[in-house]
Amino acid sequence: MELSKGINTLIRSEGRNNSTIRKTTIESGVQQFAEGSALIQTGKTRVLCTATIENGVPRFLKNSGQGWLTAEYSMLPRSTTTRTPRESSLGKIKGRTSEIQRLIGRSLRQIIDLTIIGEKTITIDCDVLQADGGTRTASITGAYVALYEAIIKQIRSKSLIQNPLKQAIAATSVGIIDHEIIVDLNYQEDSNADVDFNIVMTDDFQFVELQGTAEKAAFSKSELDTMLDKSSEAINQLFSIQKESINKIKN
Repeated sequence: MELSKGINTLIRSEGRNNSTIRKTTIESGVQQFAEGSALIQTGKTRVLCTATIENGVPRFLKNSGQGWLTAEYSMLPRSTTTRTPRESSLGKIKGRTSEIQRLIGRSLRQIIDLTIIGEKTITIDCDVLQADGGTRTASITGAYVALYEAIIKQIRSKSLIQNPLKQAIAATSVGIIDHEIIVDLNYQEDSNADVDFNIVMTDDFQFVELQGTAEKAAFSKSELDTMLDKSSEAINQLFSIQKESINKIKN
């Protein structure tokens, strides 16, 4: 990564300034057989998100009248520069995978009223086709569109009489490199970050999750406040992209 002296001189991919997200697209309805699906591309990161709705709930919810939403996440073997073995072949799920899929599930459960869907389970699958940083945040942002499509199909088929979705949700990363605060870090930026955060928010700008750490240097409260402000602005850009995709579903 090239760094030059002075303020706001970080040279970023795609000629971005510090507050601009990578070029992002979300294409809905990319899988014929899934109730809902979306392919999100942000920079070089690409994630296929699907939503499946099935009858039945986990044992702890049986006879409660309430549904459930869960998520699974995986990186395809050649989503990175060298082949990563499938976790099924290793016989166990890695800690990172478990953490990310729990984050996706927690995030989406915040914006859906599961009492409305009855005793059904919604499974969100996020498969990383290509990874260049921000796979977990892209998964959440894309998964919302897949979930929205699945719910709309249920309403159109009269399997649901009421929309259980309360809000939209999206996520991005924010960090500090060489004393500069930047949003939507790619892999190279993430690897060089002094501070790294993942931010999940609803479209009324309520925080759902903050995941952050000082990788190489501590940060101040004022820097934290600025990171939260910049991530809110970045996520607002993502909400606009989500709306464009959702409008196609509505039509």
